[in-house]
Amino acid sequence: MASGGSAIRGSRVGAGPMGEQDHGFHAERVAVSYWDALGNETVRYFAANVPDNEIPETIDSPSSGLPAGRDKENPPAVGKTEPYKTHLAYVKERRTAEEAEQLLEDALNQLRVRRGKVPAQNA
Repeated sequence: MASGGSAIRGSRVGAGPMGEQDHGFHAERVAVSYWDALGNETVRYFAANVPDNEIPETIDSPSSGLPAGRDKENPPAVGKTEPYKTHLAYVKERRTAEEAEQLLEDALNQLRVRRGKVPAQNA
């Protein structure tokens, strides 16, 4: 069985030449450049009829992950992120040092009573 070399294999009947640029209507658009702190430029395209106040002032740069703004000379600074708080940090926000000492002493006394190291009436 010989396989033929059909020129139209995989294409639609009536399709124009490959690479034809005038397929359909292209809406007018504007290019907006954004720069991050490392000097990377990212171009985003928006419809020409979009009001300027709806075009974002900053985006996240896809190349660096840093915030990128429309002013090349003054790119936005990296926002300060809050470090992860431990359970102890949250407890320290709610309790004073004196309250913590009292809670610790109460817990130790309960433990000593359970272990039989201190009589129950002293606790």
